[in-house]
Amino acid sequence: MNLKFWQRSDPVFMQDEETGFGGRVARIAGGAIAAYLVGCLLLAWWWDYEPDSFPVRENAAMMAQQDNDTLVTGYITTATLVTLADTLLDKRGGYLSNDLFPPGIWMDNVPEWEFGVLTLLRDSARVYRNDFSRSQSQSVEDKDLSEAEGKFFFDNNSWALPQTEDEYRDGIRLFRSYLGRLADSAETNAQFYARADNLQQWLAAVETRLGSMSQRLSASVGKRQLNTDLAGDTAAAQATAAPKDQIVKTPWLQIDNVFYETRGFTYALIHMLRALEHDFGDVLDKKNARVSLQQIIRELEPTQETLWSPMVLNGDGLGLLANHSLVMASYIARANAAIIDLRALLIQG
Repeated sequence: MNLKFWQRSDPVFMQDEETGFGGRVARIAGGAIAAYLVGCLLLAWWWDYEPDSFPVRENAAMMAQQDNDTLVTGYITTATLVTLADTLLDKRGGYLSNDLFPPGIWMDNVPEWEFGVLTLLRDSARVYRNDFSRSQSQSVEDKDLSEAEGKFFFDNNSWALPQTEDEYRDGIRLFRSYLGRLADSAETNAQFYARADNLQQWLAAVETRLGSMSQRLSASVGKRQLNTDLAGDTAAAQATAAPKDQIVKTPWLQIDNVFYETRGFTYALIHMLRALEHDFGDVLDKKNARVSLQQIIRELEPTQETLWSPMVLNGDGLGLLANHSLVMASYIARANAAIIDLRALLIQG
């Protein structure tokens, strides 16, 4: 008995016992952390996903059937915009741009894709408010569209008070309200004017975005660029002097962000162009410009091809490694040139 009591009360024995208990706790905690990290990585892999395309006319027909609506002029384009906004929020993993916890906070490709889609939604919402829904500059704004525009321009990174998702869902609700009134023959205040000048205004906004994206993508390898800000106008002036020659280069850590932002923008753009082809069909046919719009879509479709590389490569222009940004820039530049030609056709009358 004395020996047993001495063994259990010995300081060395008690220290070994405590060390063993602490070791088990450390192993359990380490295993839990490892399992959590593995779970986050698997979830990130599952969320790293770009939604599939959808047929715009069939999508609008299904939406009209659910709401007992008719496919009036502008219905397909508006239904496509609503579906794109729903996809932004309800795709696999939900909306990730404002996530504060893993794995969402670790991911940047999908949030940049989301921002690209959001950019087109914002531009389109503005054109809806100012052009598509108004017969002339002195006409009254549509009550739903004037409020919906501001909803989509809300901060895309807000996680509380209010959440970004709540504001964007309000914007979707307002566009759905406009869509329902648009399809109601008794509601004459909601209109969609499929005119050449309205389509030209929307294309002008898209042209500006594509031009900027093309420049940012091309600058992945860096290039010397002359200042052409005031070219073509001898009386032009600017606020402050700018260098006549400078190196333009997208920061290395931003290269993949620009790439995925462009993929998101072109994903939404392709769908909107397909919808506009239906709603502006008569206008395009009168201008003999339908094939021009179809060619723009054809130029943009390769931007959605699968990226087989595990990362966005940034090789030299004619080097051993591919440069995915330059490939994307070539698609964007060709599409933008076609948009410029289409706008010229629409303006000519």
